[in-house]
Amino acid sequence: MQLSRFTDLGLRAMMRLAVSEAAEARVTTRLIARQVDASEHHIAKAVTRLVELGLVRSHRGRTGGLFITPAGRAISVGRLVRELERDREVVACTGIRPCPLVAACRLRLALADAQEAFYRELDRYTLEDLVSGPAIGLLHVLAPPRAVAN
Repeated sequence: MQLSRFTDLGLRAMMRLAVSEAAEARVTTRLIARQVDASEHHIAKAVTRLVELGLVRSHRGRTGGLFITPAGRAISVGRLVRELERDREVVACTGIRPCPLVAACRLRLALADAQEAFYRELDRYTLEDLVSGPAIGLLHVLAPPRAVAN
């Protein structure tokens, strides 16, 4: 299963925000985009969804920025991916040109079971698991103390 770029950027943003309190830095969409080498527009779309989910708070203005919420810290990686992917199917069997096998196909069920197994495995991990260990050093390089976005 391949995750969408949107989900990838949402995960990166959450990981970056998970270390921001320790770094005491003002974190903005622009800063995250620069640090994860992505478009500011794409990061903004992912952050908007994270705010809608209650995982991130956003404050505008000179002293504003992005802040991870307690719910954001506690979410499992599986739940986060489900929310960002919006639980879309691995393969689209219906639509403008539906598959002629859809009425009797077992592949769709097999793929749905595999997708659920994938999510269950990700449910074993938390955001904290993603930002601890070897990754913490690199994330702190991205989030140096008192860094300010320009």
